[in-house]
Amino acid sequence: MSTAITKLLNESRTDEESALDEVLPLVYAEMRRLAGAYLSRERVGHTLQPTALVHEVYLKLAGQGPVAWQNRAHFFGAASTLMREILIDHARSKKRKKRGSGMRTYIEIDAAIGVNDDNQLDVLAVDEALNELERLDERQAKIVEMKFFAGMTIEEIAEVLDISPATIKRDWTSAKLLLTRMLDPSS
Repeated sequence: MSTAITKLLNESRTDEESALDEVLPLVYAEMRRLAGAYLSRERVGHTLQPTALVHEVYLKLAGQGPVAWQNRAHFFGAASTLMREILIDHARSKKRKKRGSGMRTYIEIDAAIGVNDDNQLDVLAVDEALNELERLDERQAKIVEMKFFAGMTIEEIAEVLDISPATIKRDWTSAKLLLTRMLDPSS
C-alpha cells in the first residue's frame, strides 16, 4: 500500500487533484487516527472534530498546487504542518470570539514534552514555544511538529527528513528539554 501511495503522490505533480482524490481514501484512516490522537489532548468539548480536521488538511493540500512528494512519509510530514496551522488558527479564532473574557484554549500535553499527564498547557503558548524553538533549531521544531501534531514515529520522521533515527532521537530529547523550559520557567 505504501508503494501505491507513493506512486499516486508522484503522479500528483502533473494532475494533483485526481491523484489526491485517489490518495485520500488510502490515507484517510491514518490521517483521521492522527487527528483524533491530537484532538484527544484538546480540552473537553472542542468544536473541531477529527473528520473536519482531515477535510481541512485535504483542502489545503489540494489548494497548494503541484508538490513533488518524495514518499508517504513526506506527505504525512506536510499534513502534520497543516494540522498544526489549522489547530492554532482555530484556537486564535476562538480566543478572538471571546474578546476580553480571558479565555485560553488548553491542550493536555503528554509526558513526551516532559510535563505531567495532569497538566494542561495553553495551545497558543505551545505554538509560541515551538516558534521560538524553530528560531533556535529548525530541524528540532519540525521533529516536534511531526511527533506531537501528527503522531509520527521516530522512523517515519527519519524517513521524511532523510536522517538517521539516532539523530532524530537525540534531537527529540533536546527539543523536549528546551520546550519544557520554555513552557514551564520554574523547571
